[in-house]
Amino acid sequence: MAENAEKRRGEDTRATIVLSGDRPTGKLHLGHFVGTIQGRLKLQEKYRQFVMVADIQALTDNAENPEKIRENVLEVTLDNLASGIDPKHSTFFIQSLVPEIAELTVLFLNLVTVARLERNPTVKDEMRQKGYGGNVPAGFLTYPVSQAADILAPRATLIPVGKDQMPMIEQTNEIVEKFNRLYPLNPPVFERVEVFASDIPLLPGIDGKAKMSKSLNNAIYLSDSNDTIREKVMQMYTDPNHIHETDPGTVKDNVVFTYLDLFDTDQNQVRDLKNRYEKGGFGDVALKNHLIEILTAFISPIRERREYLAKRPDDVMDILRSGTEIARTVAGKTLSDVRRAMNINYF
Repeated sequence: MAENAEKRRGEDTRATIVLSGDRPTGKLHLGHFVGTIQGRLKLQEKYRQFVMVADIQALTDNAENPEKIRENVLEVTLDNLASGIDPKHSTFFIQSLVPEIAELTVLFLNLVTVARLERNPTVKDEMRQKGYGGNVPAGFLTYPVSQAADILAPRATLIPVGKDQMPMIEQTNEIVEKFNRLYPLNPPVFERVEVFASDIPLLPGIDGKAKMSKSLNNAIYLSDSNDTIREKVMQMYTDPNHIHETDPGTVKDNVVFTYLDLFDTDQNQVRDLKNRYEKGGFGDVALKNHLIEILTAFISPIRERREYLAKRPDDVMDILRSGTEIARTVAGKTLSDVRRAMNINYF
């Protein structure tokens, strides 16, 4: 019965559809949980949801190391499943195994100029971070177009993203509007995309930098052991002027309190700790020990489920295989409508 229900859902492309994805470049961390997984947990109860393992996107800056991508396809899926993303409500699929997305990308490239891509703030920032200069790979530059194809292949209309990804959504809607204007059908092939925006800010790294990141080596992973969690929390940036326990401390920009605001379910206790810290009389070690307890209690069940699933890799790959088949069915219907609208459905 579950399989038949999935097939029926696979045929309904006009319902509200959610799409999000993870680049398989490494295991997922608490920043991913706060930024995307938490939203997926909410949305899977209300809407039809696709979760994409974005291996093609990951290859745009890892083309020389495809084995890294292959290995992490399973890892990011394990992290999602262990966190509670339910394959009965969320369809997992591998991006590269849905060739309809690649075909849509090629068609959409005709609707976007190079100058517009170069102005995309997200692309500009990432090009600067990676030091490409004038040697940016074409696949990386056209990443926003590929992302638009990812979104529009299943005709998703609700996308959970952070503020840093808003330029990508704007570019997707520009493609939607231009396609529908040039190739009108009634109803139009695509609908404008809306954002499911979280009011949760980016989770800083343990070093106090603005963003937790695999590449910056400042992350706490959903698979970290209790000892590793302790070690990383003890490295956390606090108030450099809070040298002695009796010294008044600063709460603003104190990474430990940022984490407590997000992960401690007893916010009355957090407010009390802030008051004690600001007045003096509460030390950094005691504060970090409290956070260690909170994060250990949060991560341990996820890690244990992950370890259980990791012993059953064939079952996880079956989830990806069946979900990819569903994604191909939906994307195939979209591409058929695209070809009809463009009058290139020759046979």
